[in-house]
Amino acid sequence: MFHLIWVLIIGGIIGAIAGAITSRRLPAGWVGNIVAGIIGSYLGELLLGNWGPQIAGMAVFPSIIGAIILVVIVSLILGLGRKES
Repeated sequence: MFHLIWVLIIGGIIGAIAGAITSRRLPAGWVGNIVAGIIGSYLGELLLGNWGPQIAGMAVFPSIIGAIILVVIVSLILGLGRKES
C-alpha cells in the first residue's frame, strides 16, 4: 500500500519536473502530472534502462527524460502549445 503511495508521489514530482522543463501544460493538472510521470518513467526505463538513483522503484534520470518525451508528444498531439506567462 505504501509503495503505491510513493509511486504516485514520485510520479507526480517527475511529471511536474517534465512540465517545468518543457514549459508545456499538461491536461488534468496534478493528475496529468502523476500520469505523465508514471508512464514517462516506464517509457524512459524501457528506452534508456535502469541507471542512476532509484526512488520508489523508478530510475530518476531515465524517468525524467521519458516524461519529457511524453509531455512534448502529448502537448503536440493535443495542440496545447506553450503555457502562457
